[in-house]
Amino acid sequence: MSNFFKAFLFISFLAFPFGANADITVASWGGAYTESQIKAYVDTYKDPGSVKFEAYNGGLGEVRAQVESGNIKWDVVDVLPSEAIVGCDEGLFQDISMHYDDFPKAPDGTGMIADMANSGVTNLSDCCAPQIFWTYVVFFDPDAFSGEKPSRAADFFDTERFPGKRGIHTWANGIAELALVADGVTPSAVNTVLDSQSGVVDRIFNKLDTIKDDVVFWSAGSKPLELVKSGEVIMSIAYNGRVGAANLSEGENFEYIWEGQTLEQEYICMTAGTPNFDEALEWMKWASAPEQQAGQAKYITYGPMRASGIDIIAANEPWFHTGINVLDHMPNTPDKLEISVVADPVWWADNGAEINERYGAWMGN
Repeated sequence: MSNFFKAFLFISFLAFPFGANADITVASWGGAYTESQIKAYVDTYKDPGSVKFEAYNGGLGEVRAQVESGNIKWDVVDVLPSEAIVGCDEGLFQDISMHYDDFPKAPDGTGMIADMANSGVTNLSDCCAPQIFWTYVVFFDPDAFSGEKPSRAADFFDTERFPGKRGIHTWANGIAELALVADGVTPSAVNTVLDSQSGVVDRIFNKLDTIKDDVVFWSAGSKPLELVKSGEVIMSIAYNGRVGAANLSEGENFEYIWEGQTLEQEYICMTAGTPNFDEALEWMKWASAPEQQAGQAKYITYGPMRASGIDIIAANEPWFHTGINVLDHMPNTPDKLEISVVADPVWWADNGAEINERYGAWMGN
């Protein structure tokens, strides 16, 4: 499940050095993402040696096997929202909602749930705590344009004003929402339209048809940057973390089209039956606090799901660990949220298989 996200985050397996006697084990995606988690949530923890990370391939198969056998190896698992919902419903993850009032508040006293709602999150699973936003965003090399530069979602579909190939991925998430925004739907209304408008899938594909002859497909997270840098495409959808890393750590000068970007969520959930409930809960509180979530943005351009984490970054720029301002590269600042779509995991859980099947057929025609 979610192979597209695994290809992005699972850059390489890492041999994490935290001791064999750690109190809790956290399963996450590996690569640069987990490195940022360790720096923000483990190195700063009261007892860093009590937390060990292991890389996994995503999905619920191993979690299910551990719960059913009673042999719990992972106390906490980093998951996508659809997996958080399914895992909680199936009893694979532990209900911790009765403890939410004890989770760290924002600096102004706002509770965790309200703080997340300020970022547009209203569907937190009862078994999980927030981590980050990552996003599908359009980007381009400004040097490829001698005159006007693209700036809106509609520009991605306007091959007359901005001729050239477009890079898009081989699954429907993200591009579906972008197509609706480009077709005139206000970003904040996209999920309502998806959920209630008859013929909405036809509308999405009618818009996609307008660029069908100008598309280069990609599946690996590194590919869109290669396509744009080589000039094979004039602009592309990409994972924002890849573009941010290129700009902040590799000296690139890519620009974003934030309108119509689709924000995806990431959670940490407690495995049901863990013998280390108290230790796992204590660490989850730490890892979901706004200060620590803001701290992760020192190393990777994912947005803290706690809205107050953005405020912390804004008040302390330059924030990136290299001494560069990072806020312009964060996907969920208040101004960007106004023109963005926060993906609805429930809608995608109900409709994703059908739309992705049609999308696969569309790619092949």
